[in-house]
Amino acid sequence: MHRATHHRPALLMAMGPGIAERLLAERHRARLTALARTDPDLVAHNLAAPAPPVAAALATAEVLLTCWGAPPLTAEVLAAAPRLRAVVHAAGSVKHHITEACWERGIAVTSTAAANALPVAEYTLAAILFAGKRVLRSAHRYGQLRAPHDWVSELDGAGNYRRTVGVVGASRIGRRVIELLRPFDLRVLLYDPYADAAEARELGVVRTELDELCAQSDVVTVHAPQLPATHHMIDARRLALMPDGATLVNTSRGSLVDEAALLPELLSGRLDAVLDVTDPEAPPADSPLYELPNVLLTPHIAGSLGNELHRMADRALDELERYAAGLPFADPVLPGTLHHSA
Repeated sequence: MHRATHHRPALLMAMGPGIAERLLAERHRARLTALARTDPDLVAHNLAAPAPPVAAALATAEVLLTCWGAPPLTAEVLAAAPRLRAVVHAAGSVKHHITEACWERGIAVTSTAAANALPVAEYTLAAILFAGKRVLRSAHRYGQLRAPHDWVSELDGAGNYRRTVGVVGASRIGRRVIELLRPFDLRVLLYDPYADAAEARELGVVRTELDELCAQSDVVTVHAPQLPATHHMIDARRLALMPDGATLVNTSRGSLVDEAALLPELLSGRLDAVLDVTDPEAPPADSPLYELPNVLLTPHIAGSLGNELHRMADRALDELERYAAGLPFADPVLPGTLHHSA
């Protein structure tokens, strides 16, 4: 990556239909065209059988700017992109489009996962604080009663003072959640097989095993990656360990929670849940999750949306600027880390 300071690499955007229009405001487009030689109106949705304008741009592209829905960069695609040296991903995980062929080529990869982690952590913070205040249940009851009521007595056990929050996964999002929880009078536990006790102390949390975390936490919030090893990691046994009235928050992936085991706990009212992801996504139309008074079900909105996409665009263009200046990426994706990350 040692080039002249004013190098303007040829760049092609590759992402799903309609994404570029939401990702890039006019100021981003102006900055993009200043940093790279590109057609800001040309966006590749298919690289396996590209239209002639896309094929021509791919043949000369040194950088791909990708986002959600980016087509896989297979060996065949890379053969049609002989000058490709870098991929700047303006979103989180690169697992859907970065293939082994990319690493074999030595292509440099970066993502804006750190920027995408921020709104997820903010959503999670809100969910944790609302859970402590019993907002879901009291809002539902209020709608039923529609009259004065002795809320002080009914919510006698509620509150966020010295509650215990269990964070499952010291991922970018998990770490940001821990950071956001610091101003509050909460005890925070952490389970992550890759984080040792010293790292936990540095984060200001107590490292525990997952069973212990479930048994001790008033709120369990899941931030582990979707891997074979994490499939149904929150299973019937661990759900049963959670105290009565505890809340499960899942903003990671639906497959990390055994929903068949979770549903009876929710139907009985023993546990509450805030679910931004489910398995499948969306749940069947007749799923009780849509109507249970102790469940907040949202349609995978915790991550970047609306104007939050512009934060990812800003970070992606920062990385493109570093590349154009001959500098290494500030936030590179390394192949060795992908086996235990999102």
